Amino acid sequence: MTGAAESSVSGTDEHAPLAPGWTCDTCGADWPCAAKRSRLLAEYRADRAMLSVYLGSCLAAAAQDLPPSPGTCLQDRFIGWLPRNPRVS
Repeated sequence: MTGAAESSVSGTDEHAPLAPGWTCDTCGADWPCAAKRSRLLAEYRADRAMLSVYLGSCLAAAAQDLPPSPGTCLQDRFIGWLPRNPRVS
């Protein structure tokens, strides 16, 4: 796993990514899972630009680990869910 991913050592309910499959260490869903998305939106509420940078770095790392996917699947998975208007969560 590359440095962009979070460590799964810090807690049991962190919803951290597990490489190389980029699944959630807590619920097993594709990362970022629904729970992690909610947490990220809350954590980065005041700085959505930094959230985009963080998720972009995760996307780049995942693209190295995961097999090629059609179209914008990985982009949609990692950053496509972000609200377009930062005032709307």
